[in-house]
Amino acid sequence: MQVANTAAIVTGGASGLGAATAAALVANGAHVFAFDLPAAIEAAPVVEGVVYVAVDVIDPREVQDAVDTAAGSGVPLRAVVNCAGIGPSMRILGKKGPHDLAVYAKVIQVNLVGTFNVLALAAEKLAATEPLKDGQRGVVVNTASIAAHDGQVGQAAYSSSKGGVVGLTLPAARDLAQYGIRVNTISPGLMETPMLATVSDELRARLAAGVPFPKRLGRPDEYAKLALAIIEQDYLNGETIRMDGALRMAAR
Repeated sequence: MQVANTAAIVTGGASGLGAATAAALVANGAHVFAFDLPAAIEAAPVVEGVVYVAVDVIDPREVQDAVDTAAGSGVPLRAVVNCAGIGPSMRILGKKGPHDLAVYAKVIQVNLVGTFNVLALAAEKLAATEPLKDGQRGVVVNTASIAAHDGQVGQAAYSSSKGGVVGLTLPAARDLAQYGIRVNTISPGLMETPMLATVSDELRARLAAGVPFPKRLGRPDEYAKLALAIIEQDYLNGETIRMDGALRMAAR
């Protein structure tokens, strides 16, 4: 499926993986609607062809209104890339006591429920578009993490949320197959994103050294290229792809 002259939604589109994906889609001729929180949008770069929309992905009304905007842009909505997410860490039992349930619930809400919320509401609009060759109407790319497979100490909430995204992939693809909508997931490894921007250069070097090959952190533009490849590869469906340099995370 080609993205030129179509509309695309990217959540978390104001920074990191989402911003790189939005830029890549625009470079390939798409009209991009980048969903993100107001504070993130204020700090986002101005990219011609990207329309920033203030959206909290766990708010059904805000998501519905934003999806309606994207679907009513005058070109068919064909692609959705879910990048919005948070990643606080906390041990199940730490020095201050048990894991804060509110923190756990918040991570699940944003990373898993938010992904599902956008997927479900956008799918209704994708299903209403004119079918292309083989009856295809659109594609959704979700973002998990290698933490879904190799969760580390302190990642109970994050791993749970991303594991849920992985588990969602196949049933979502099967549910939406009748409408010509594909669903795939990317599980990134250690990436150059705002989540890692606050760590020291020494720690970043140690993290990069642990990657089998290439021995560096992944780049957001590499994620964006993979998202585009998934969108364009019509026979790829119901799949989760690890993008991690063959890294398998240790316990800590």
